[in-house]
Amino acid sequence: MPWTRRNALAGLAALPLVGCGGGGSSGAPPVVSTPAPAPGPAPVSESLDSLARRGGRRFGSAIAAGNPAGATVHNPAYAAVVKAECGIVVAENEMKWQALRPGPDTFDFARADRIVAWAQGQGLAVRGHTLLWHRPQWFPAWLNSYDFGATPAREAERLLTTHIRTVAGRYSGTIRSWDVVNEAIDHDTNGLMQTSLSRAIGAAEDTIDLAFRTARDALPGAQLVYNDYMSWEPQHRAHVADVLRLLEALRKRGTPVDALGIQSHIEIFAIDPATGLGPYAEREWRGFLDEVTGMGYRLLITEFDVKDKALAADIATRDAKVADYARRYFDLMLDYGAHLDDILAWGMVDRFNWLNGFAPARRDDGLEVRGTLYDDDYRPKPLRTAIAAALAAG
Repeated sequence: MPWTRRNALAGLAALPLVGCGGGGSSGAPPVVSTPAPAPGPAPVSESLDSLARRGGRRFGSAIAAGNPAGATVHNPAYAAVVKAECGIVVAENEMKWQALRPGPDTFDFARADRIVAWAQGQGLAVRGHTLLWHRPQWFPAWLNSYDFGATPAREAERLLTTHIRTVAGRYSGTIRSWDVVNEAIDHDTNGLMQTSLSRAIGAAEDTIDLAFRTARDALPGAQLVYNDYMSWEPQHRAHVADVLRLLEALRKRGTPVDALGIQSHIEIFAIDPATGLGPYAEREWRGFLDEVTGMGYRLLITEFDVKDKALAADIATRDAKVADYARRYFDLMLDYGAHLDDILAWGMVDRFNWLNGFAPARRDDGLEVRGTLYDDDYRPKPLRTAIAAALAAG
């Protein structure tokens, strides 16, 4: 129960910290800043992955393969963070269509292969993200304007199934959990997003089903995930309801979906006078998770970070409130530990976190968003302490 976990976490709040982390972004490319400073302090306690494994899951992070000064495998300080904290990584952008598929009949795996090779060299597992980001703004330009010819449904099906079989097949045996479809909800209609592929195939439902069925054929033993950005803030209620309807429809159609990926970009968008933190709809969120797990879906936290826009500028106060808000969220999520699999951050060093390049998340005072576990000098923050305590208790 929540009060039990909160009591346990209170006694664990002083866990020592570890000097390392990882990072990435959901939509925009990773933020690239000035060359990285020297690494922070050496590890002094259990890694987050080791703590997560006590509960039968792994902890990890998104990572990139590009600029050596960024959140990448080429940045020694950043790589040290990932190696010390993580048991699993996911490519931030390098496995999306726009990165892998420069043309209808060509693939470019150079950057994705670099991440996989690096992870294997460190003994880290790899997640796959994503076989179909079901939003036109994240399609490659050629796909949005593609001429599907005289038999559009057949050609669209060929493009989609070829993509999934090629990408999944390349990493078969290495990647055992895939975000097959990402963000399929149209916010304006509360229904499914339409794309060039879905219009050619005939329906968004058929497109999503085809993606999952193709993935199941290509990866019979893998975990197939529907991934979306909702979390527990009150302003997400409508979107959460839309996702629930989608999951119910997938079950009714027998679509082979194993798990729901909850991105968990949690947000302190206003101050609740009762708590001094961002408002959160705990009862409604529990109700949603009850329904999802009741249908037999597993859960993952796939892209965790914190938006701190409503908090005051003072760093010590801000970091403490971010940690407290996140602790409450992990407290709740780990109450579903029997259903909860891996936990991944979507950026663990502030300077490289995608939120600093994402206009809606930027602070009005122009200060850096401090939504990850490590600061710009690769030093662990109170957020890391809070997550470590939650994992140790869960």
